[in-house]
Amino acid sequence: MPDRFSPATGLLAQLDLLAIGHRGAVTHLRLNRPTKRNAISDALIAQIETAFVNLPETTRAVVVSGEGDHFCAGLDLAELGERSAAEGVLHSRAWHAAFDRIQFGRVPVVTVLHGAVVGGGLELAASAHIRVAETSAFYGLPEGQRGLFVGGGGSARIPRLIGVARMADMMLTGRVYDAQQGLAIGISQYVVDEGRGLAKALELAGKIAANAPLSNFAVMQALPRIAEMGQDEGLFTESLMAAIAQGDDAAKQRMRAFLDGKAGKVQKT
Repeated sequence: MPDRFSPATGLLAQLDLLAIGHRGAVTHLRLNRPTKRNAISDALIAQIETAFVNLPETTRAVVVSGEGDHFCAGLDLAELGERSAAEGVLHSRAWHAAFDRIQFGRVPVVTVLHGAVVGGGLELAASAHIRVAETSAFYGLPEGQRGLFVGGGGSARIPRLIGVARMADMMLTGRVYDAQQGLAIGISQYVVDEGRGLAKALELAGKIAANAPLSNFAVMQALPRIAEMGQDEGLFTESLMAAIAQGDDAAKQRMRAFLDGKAGKVQKT
């Protein structure tokens, strides 16, 4: 963890499969199983959920990255074993619970993707709100070749990014996308040079953390649900959310600052 991050304390410091630090309102959570290409074990999935449940109140955005040469190579197959169907359902639901904490948690999450973003690693990435890929990133869903099916929420989240047909192609044929292809089809929103992912993610997280918390919460919680509604229901929900957001004290202060010329206008970058 770079020196500018303050190491986590208390319960977060006890999560040995994660390296967690804080810089201002941004918390950095790093998967820390580099010798396993950050493959997700039962212990790691439990620690991810614990970390997101116990974020400090001062945290306004989270960055998730992976130690070593890869973001995450998916499920740790060494732990797969001979599960019964019932045990398999419970295992899958544990992943769902952890990744729901990311997608529908308290603060927005930015991921830094490099090297392998495969299987469960892609499911983890899909649960975040913004994905920054380095040029080394590659994406795959090898479950079809291994006699498996996605179980970490991928069938619900990944088609919303790339479409059902592309996901089916990846699972049926083993097709792999590189970083630029992933950007083109919607897996990531950004691609940066190798080694620049964390800096870009922290830049974005800093902007997110400076937003009014209720606005961030509305984007995280209301936007994906409205997108799944019929238009009439969605528009009504939008009106309710807009009224709630603009009535917040933080929103009123920001509007006053803009009208008084104290806040910057939208500029072409």
